[in-house]
Amino acid sequence: MKIKNLLLLAVASLMLISCGTSGDEIPYMQNVDKIPAAALATVTTQAGDFTIKPGDMLSINISSSNADAVKPFNKIQYVPRLGETGGYGMGDYSNVLYLVDDNGNIEFPVLGRLHISGMTKRSLEDYIASLIYPRYLNEKPGVECRIQNFRVYCIGDFGHSGVVQAENGRLNIIEAIAMCGDLQLTGRRDNILLIRTDANGQRIVKRIDITDASFMTMPEFELQQNDVLYVEPNKYKKRTVWSLPPVYNAAVGIFGTAMSVINFVLLLSKK
Repeated sequence: MKIKNLLLLAVASLMLISCGTSGDEIPYMQNVDKIPAAALATVTTQAGDFTIKPGDMLSINISSSNADAVKPFNKIQYVPRLGETGGYGMGDYSNVLYLVDDNGNIEFPVLGRLHISGMTKRSLEDYIASLIYPRYLNEKPGVECRIQNFRVYCIGDFGHSGVVQAENGRLNIIEAIAMCGDLQLTGRRDNILLIRTDANGQRIVKRIDITDASFMTMPEFELQQNDVLYVEPNKYKKRTVWSLPPVYNAAVGIFGTAMSVINFVLLLSKK
């Protein structure tokens, strides 16, 4: 009986040792104080300045002091409103979104087909303004572009994985992690996988270590629409889900049954 208890104690001790962690791999940005201020100062955060890609849904609004003059350049539709008596009454005007096609083009009122894939938000706004003024207007119009389907997909060892929607057209890694309920303690912070498709359709894969504060100076810190973030479980969590193949499970079951029969026979023989 004492030998059995010692064996159980030894197995429990081994399990505790194998599942333990020092905790050094959990904190984020551990060396933030060691990053030179000059290095952080050179990082330009282009808030909301996303790069346009095929499949993007854009709202583009042209404004001017002369509202009638810019009407032809605004793609809008009239949405009638259902009245209380069942008929249609006064409705609202709504901007129609522009879908960037597979070739990176949109059809713009008056200006025709525009190739915009690869442009940033700001460069597109400047480009459209240059096409309108001074050819069509006497003053430079205001151009506002917003992306309506800026999404980032977070999978793996997050607090809760899922799709993150950025209504303001910008998102960085820390914001995405916060919106997904942080990372699980068992999630690897030193090997987050970023999968990105650029404006040319090329797949880019990058591994990011957020325990090292220098990741804030990386261009990948600012996410792009349709980025995928994958957080891998650490080795301790992998051990907890380890299991024997079905064949071995069956063998263990048969062995256990055989041992029970042997013990029963031995018990009977002693009587």
